[in-house]
Amino acid sequence: MNESVPVCAIVPPYVLDRLAEAGHEPAVRSLALDAAHRAARLAPPPPAASHPDLHRVIADCGHSERLPGRTARTEGRAPVADTSVNHAYDGLGDTFALYADVFGRDSIDGRGLRLDASVHYGHDYDNAFWNGRRMVFGDGDGEVFGDFTACVDVIGHELTHGVTQFTANLEYRDQPGALNESVSDVFGSLVKQYVLHQDAADADWLIGAGLLAPGVQGVALRSLKAPGTAYDDPRLGKDMQPAHMRDYVRTSEDNGGVHINSGIPNHAFYLLATALGGRSWDRAGRIWYDALTGGRLPSDADFTAFARATVAAARARYPDDSSVADTVTASWAQVGISPG
Repeated sequence: MNESVPVCAIVPPYVLDRLAEAGHEPAVRSLALDAAHRAARLAPPPPAASHPDLHRVIADCGHSERLPGRTARTEGRAPVADTSVNHAYDGLGDTFALYADVFGRDSIDGRGLRLDASVHYGHDYDNAFWNGRRMVFGDGDGEVFGDFTACVDVIGHELTHGVTQFTANLEYRDQPGALNESVSDVFGSLVKQYVLHQDAADADWLIGAGLLAPGVQGVALRSLKAPGTAYDDPRLGKDMQPAHMRDYVRTSEDNGGVHINSGIPNHAFYLLATALGGRSWDRAGRIWYDALTGGRLPSDADFTAFARATVAAARARYPDDSSVADTVTASWAQVGISPG
């Protein structure tokens, strides 16, 4: 485990950069806050004693930039009048449930870590992030982005950065960083599918559906089904995610394109889940989880290394059905990656 962990935010910096260049003040302030968060990376919380029960604490920053804020709801307490507090409380619980019920994981660290979150952070803050210790949610500006607590897949995405932190600890740059982001998108989507009881064929495979404000030309922040199609808006620009290695974006921005090139492994997972059919978490999700948590994935793993890990995981979990591993291999091949 590194001595500090990266601050991982749901809205890519290049999206906020474009808005800021157009004079959108909430984006200017959000970028400044994000830069401060990255500069003040926190050490991860100490390992918790095993605690098999869900334990949530939701705090309200009251639009200040001071964390954690005033405690607004704790585990087992009734809903409060603040919908953002309740959305955060429910989303943390939904994410805990997926990991516990499907994968047998005791919270995001596997050892009963308390799930902390802060809402109403900053003034019109256009982002949500995991800082190594807690989830932090902005309210959005109401013009481009809405309330970040309203999307359970955003919550699942950010908490999964914590799962990655405590397992493979993938570096937050270039292909390892894109894998870090992709794993969060995959499990964020699985959280939403789990809550909605959806099969792979019924899911929308969008991250942040409903987050964009009315009038913005787009449906979400990202699409696993069709990377590059989530938005095309005069203010936001066009979704830059590729779906295939031939379109891999080489850039020094966004830590080497971690939010951009994540579209490639995202699409591989979508292809696998829909090819296997049924509940995405049943087989495809278990394979991805096994690859992430198996202890053999290096922190600097590239796409090929992760693809190989998923094929190995499929063979280990389904030794009597070689077609599963073959389908994993074929799904990676469709995005231009050969695990061989």
